[in-house]
Amino acid sequence: MSRIAGKSARAMALACAALGTIAGAAAAPVSWTDWTGTAATASAVFGSLTVGSTTVGVTFSGTYSFAQTSGGTNYWNPATPYTSAAVDNAPPAPDIIALNTGGTATITFSAAVVDPLLALVSWNGNVVDFGVPIDILSFGSGYWGNGTPTLNGTGTGFTGSGEVHGVIRLPGTFTSVTFTHTSENWHGLTVGVAGLPRDPGSPVPEPASLALAGLALAALGAQARRRRA
Repeated sequence: MSRIAGKSARAMALACAALGTIAGAAAAPVSWTDWTGTAATASAVFGSLTVGSTTVGVTFSGTYSFAQTSGGTNYWNPATPYTSAAVDNAPPAPDIIALNTGGTATITFSAAVVDPLLALVSWNGNVVDFGVPIDILSFGSGYWGNGTPTLNGTGTGFTGSGEVHGVIRLPGTFTSVTFTHTSENWHGLTVGVAGLPRDPGSPVPEPASLALAGLALAALGAQARRRRA
């Protein structure tokens, strides 16, 4: 390897390390909804989530079997199906909304949220559609066993095979999410987000990381100019 090539390789490694530091600094844990109350006559469950210094109200509207808002079984244990490269932390115990009768349900936010997440427990054989594209971030063996979600032909929903436990994401900015689902004994969910539009509390690259990246990229440019000369 030539001396110039060696310097270029070192500069590239420095740039990659700096950019990796920036990516790490930008990672943030998910804020999961704290469900706090119900309204049986309105078939609604109320809660809130906190992102940075902002609190967002969350309302689930639709037929449900039961809602755990204080105490109860931790259906999010084990946490493995709910964590991934995009999700740092599983929902906290034990808040969950359990559905059994199929139909239409809506989750409404008091302020716009970015890329809302739904954590799922035991969606066994359910056919689900959100009307907008979704991402399946993770799934695996959970409280009631194991299963596999399969995206539908339009990518707007999934069919569960076995006891699906995992997390799906709806890319984009939303003030409400509406979905349809089919009936079964019961299947549970909760809602989370990692950020808000232009959220001042979201992590940003540290100045030292930005400076390191700048120096590394400048070194790459200098090596390229020296080779051309």
